[in-house]
Amino acid sequence: MEARPTTATDPAPTPAVPAPRPRRAGYRRLPVEQRREQLIAVALELFAARPPEEVSLDDVAEAAGASRPLVYRYFAGGKQQLYEAALRTAADELTGRFAVPPSGTPSEQLAAALDGYFAFVAEHDAGYSALLRGGSVVETARTSAIVDDVRRAALRRTLRHLGVREAGPRLTLLVRSWIAVVEGASLSWLDEGRVLPVAGLRDWLVDQFTAMAAATALHDPQTAEVLAGLLALEGPRAERAERLRAERAERLRAVLGGGS
Repeated sequence: MEARPTTATDPAPTPAVPAPRPRRAGYRRLPVEQRREQLIAVALELFAARPPEEVSLDDVAEAAGASRPLVYRYFAGGKQQLYEAALRTAADELTGRFAVPPSGTPSEQLAAALDGYFAFVAEHDAGYSALLRGGSVVETARTSAIVDDVRRAALRRTLRHLGVREAGPRLTLLVRSWIAVVEGASLSWLDEGRVLPVAGLRDWLVDQFTAMAAATALHDPQTAEVLAGLLALEGPRAERAERLRAERAERLRAVLGGGS
């Protein structure tokens, strides 16, 4: 059928109205500090899911329901400044999980602190791995200092748990070495797909601390005194630890005496 030609009496065609531009999903005005905290929280989620170098400012803006210029308004230094702010927030959260419960035997209290640590590792796996391995392209002296602050906090909390006000060099070395073992174990746990049950890994790390303390006690009176005080508060674990200490001492004597 042919189209009927229009005439002067025909009504003028209605002009097409442009469709309204869709607003960015989830956008809403927030107070300044609340918006900043929201951007940091979103960045933490993204850095936890992917290594920092794989997260862009556009990713953060989209996930936060904001624009890229808005992100720059709060973090003029761009992604680096946002990453450092997110890292500091994560570090503060991790440090807060070092809290030791007031009740329980020393090993139970240490296990509870490790539970909090591994809960954090599980929530921030990709970012945690990139952070500790130092392979991130956004790593700087400032980010390294933030990580060192966490390790120093872990050292202070552990020594406080041991009832030590002023640690000597060997006891300090013991605790720092054990913290490195915890970090290495957590990275291995993530690399292996979290195959090992966390409870078993946690108990192994508690036993590792006891064994390392027993070995150090052979060379350091302060550690020997601390270990004796801890074992006095333990039950069956103390007997096992004392047996390990005796076995290690016997092996050490055999090595020093030239025995096999």
